[in-house]
Amino acid sequence: MYTAPWVHVVPEQAGLPVDLLLPRTGTAFVTRLDGREMRDTDSVFQQFYDGLRLPDHFGWNWNALLDCLRDLAWLPADHYVLIVQAADEALPCDVAGRRLLFGTLLRAGRRWSSTRRPDGTDAGRLVVVLSCTAASAPDLREQLRQCEQETAP
Repeated sequence: MYTAPWVHVVPEQAGLPVDLLLPRTGTAFVTRLDGREMRDTDSVFQQFYDGLRLPDHFGWNWNALLDCLRDLAWLPADHYVLIVQAADEALPCDVAGRRLLFGTLLRAGRRWSSTRRPDGTDAGRLVVVLSCTAASAPDLREQLRQCEQETAP
């Protein structure tokens, strides 16, 4: 099943090749967010605000989060890695909010995805790693696939 090359679903205790995450050269900003702490939309925004050191003018809504993820100018780096631990536990009672979260991450990744490595291969400048239990990985991948179809240009 196809998923966006800048989003990776990784079951706990599984590995992901580092070369998919980090650039061959340049600086990288890496942050970890906790899906267990994302019980509602306000706590999602709080996790991003703290983890990405969002600017004070952040508007605390989905459009503002997308705008910030598309910019990241306040975090000078060549490459960004966003790890969401326990992503399968984010917004457990808010299906629409979870779709908005995943759609926002997919759209932001698409914005950053047009980077070419010196050897000519494509490399995303924003990589999102969604960590989850092994049992929930297939469902999480399916949710992402559906969100990707909804957000396709």
